[in-house]
Amino acid sequence: MVAVYQAPLTSEQVKQKALELGADLAGIADGAVMNDHPPDPEHPRRPSDLSDFDAGRVIVLARRLNLGTTRILPWDERHKYYNDELAITALEETALELVLWLEDQGYPALIVPPSHVDPWRYQGDPGEHRSPLLSLEHAAVEAGLGTLGLNLQLLTPRFGPRVTLSAVLCSAPLEPDGRMEQALCLGPSCGRCLLACPGDVIGHFARDWPACDRYRSPHGFAQLTEFLGRVIEEPGKEAQKKMLRSEESFNLWQSILRGSGVVTGCRRCQDVCPVGGDYEALLADALEEIPERTPEKEARLAAMEKEAAAGAEPPGYHAQRRWIGELPDREET
Repeated sequence: MVAVYQAPLTSEQVKQKALELGADLAGIADGAVMNDHPPDPEHPRRPSDLSDFDAGRVIVLARRLNLGTTRILPWDERHKYYNDELAITALEETALELVLWLEDQGYPALIVPPSHVDPWRYQGDPGEHRSPLLSLEHAAVEAGLGTLGLNLQLLTPRFGPRVTLSAVLCSAPLEPDGRMEQALCLGPSCGRCLLACPGDVIGHFARDWPACDRYRSPHGFAQLTEFLGRVIEEPGKEAQKKMLRSEESFNLWQSILRGSGVVTGCRRCQDVCPVGGDYEALLADALEEIPERTPEKEARLAAMEKEAAAGAEPPGYHAQRRWIGELPDREET
């Protein structure tokens, strides 16, 4: 772009504008650094893959999830899905307004929403885990907003993992924020996310993503195709009509209508995480007890803690160490 059309901008001005527009947190990552450190080198998703011209900086935006729904214990309560979908919608509007403001300053920009996946990577398997075009959790770490936890979710000092994310790419000459070096997660010495997970999909700094998707998107594409397949295979038109008029069909329709239950779903691991200034003050009284805990989960968590205490960090930690951060001294925990 011709510099004469570009207003001078600082990182603080951009982040302050994002907060004024409705974001609760904002940070700036260096696109070149993210290009050099993709979370999955075998299947890299880099800012440069999205734009040849306007990906020098990744402005990461976070909007907190409301705590009234966090205090609802069942993972599959649809009221939670709707509230989370509204938070995503509000953040998308914030991102759009920030893009338009940046362009008014002379810097073309584009949005990376949390629900946008690459259709070219789809291989015809509805149950396959599909990642967004850019890992917003990793981008958030690079932008200084927090670190990843035991289940590889983003943890922030203020809200723990109870945020939704979006990002804006641009090439304004902004000073990037630095990563947090120390992990916010205590690992298996806490393990509340693992104990609360209804699908038991959490490992030692790892997650079974396809299994998790069944809960994170309970009325998503996989469930829709399976339901339609059962309708087609059902003998008799009356039986097919009954299925089309069923509660399962109604839930799928509602979810398509608003995205609740598709782009939103289970977040029990976010609910029960004790990281964040909001937990003790507003959540602990409702969430301290974890009804999903089982002796089997407790035994698996104890084995992880024993392994970690012996200094044998798992492969998942070594693969994600840059974004998890340095773990606390075992003797201190």
